Amino acid sequence: MGFVTKKIHAYLDYPVALALMTLPFLLGLGSSNPMAWKLSFIVGIAALVLTLLTDHQFGVYRIIPYKGHLIVDGMVGALFVIAPFLLGFEGMDAYYYWINGIAVLTVVSLHKPENNLQKAKN
Repeated sequence: MGFVTKKIHAYLDYPVALALMTLPFLLGLGSSNPMAWKLSFIVGIAALVLTLLTDHQFGVYRIIPYKGHLIVDGMVGALFVIAPFLLGFEGMDAYYYWINGIAVLTVVSLHKPENNLQKAKN
């Protein structure tokens, strides 16, 4: 049922990491709790490192299997959905995390499994 291929996911990784590092400042996050901008910035750096180390077409070192990357993405999506409750985020701070968390979980859930022929090509 999924349609987000490994290739599509690879194209999304770097822009998402950059967005997680810059959007908190552009949106003025942190009014309800300074952790609102810090968490996104830290996760953005981690996402950049994860992408650099992932075994996909834009990975530089290709150490982490793509499946492991998807597991980390799923955990980040879940963290983003619950962070407002755990850290007391309100208003824009909360909406930012809920929207991003749902988006990440949606992309992960729409992942198209690779078959062995596709793996051999990549």
